[in-house]
Amino acid sequence: MHGWLILDKPVGLGSTQAVSAVKRALREAGYGKAKVGHGGTLDPLAQGVLPIAIGEATKLAGRMLDSDKIYDFTIRFGAQTDTLDLEGAVIASSDVRPTLADIEAVLPRFTGPIEQAPPAYSAILIDGVRAYDRARAGEDVEMKLRAVTIYALSLQSSPARGGGPAKLVEGWSGAAPSPTPSTTGDAGGPPPRTGEDLEEVTLTAHVSKGTYIRSLARDVALALGTVGHVSMLRRAKAGPFTLKQAISLDILNDAAKARAIAQHMLPLTAGLDDIPALPVTSEQAMALKQGRTLAGDPRTQGLMLATQGDVPVALVEALGPDIRVVRGFNL
Repeated sequence: MHGWLILDKPVGLGSTQAVSAVKRALREAGYGKAKVGHGGTLDPLAQGVLPIAIGEATKLAGRMLDSDKIYDFTIRFGAQTDTLDLEGAVIASSDVRPTLADIEAVLPRFTGPIEQAPPAYSAILIDGVRAYDRARAGEDVEMKLRAVTIYALSLQSSPARGGGPAKLVEGWSGAAPSPTPSTTGDAGGPPPRTGEDLEEVTLTAHVSKGTYIRSLARDVALALGTVGHVSMLRRAKAGPFTLKQAISLDILNDAAKARAIAQHMLPLTAGLDDIPALPVTSEQAMALKQGRTLAGDPRTQGLMLATQGDVPVALVEALGPDIRVVRGFNL
């Protein structure tokens, strides 16, 4: 078993728990122990695309962490929490509500290269200690700005939970956020008019690695003269993988019982769709497996997937006249 299972991770499940669920499913399906890893953490309150690497595909999990991603997320205005999502305690509130025109006007400020301060409740190491551990211990955690890129940021045209992209103010009381995910737009009805004040809005963001959507939501709200937090977060794409390829845990468990998990797996090469192939001979394949370099074409540079027939041999990189192994595969 070497390849990818793309999960549609539900709310309430951590990424490590999702990996454990896949391991159990593989054992139930008769595959025994297997190397399993994930290609990008999703918070328990987030849902959506979680690539799970199996076998030799785990050697590409790190590359998936570096890929760009697309998220749908809802900003609920009026309250900022210490975690910047539904889970935290309210630390700031505001009666100000933006209009649709206000939001449309501010989004270009958050498109392109920007700097953002990650949430204090994040896994970033500060002097060897996770930021969220320091925050939970009551420390005043100062997060350094980091450079990220927002390739696109727009009002969502077809929100993850149906209906329109924004919800009107309906007597917000300033109380703590609801403990359940947002249901933006579930009531349906016509979209808001430009001049109406909004309680929340759902956006779609295409972002580089290292981008924190919770920080982006906080900063957008502040730029609108109010405060806010993320009430719904759904990853729609991670690297080459999308929701169209994702399966639920129920489908995974049913497939395990039917010993049909292989029907839902994508090949190892699915994580390398953007990498050109480099056909090699059996002698060249052996050299790569031994970690030796090959003579390359200086006109062709960068990452390539060396293949012997249909079998992936190694992820290689052409640098100048040489081709060197980045990751070798034992297939």
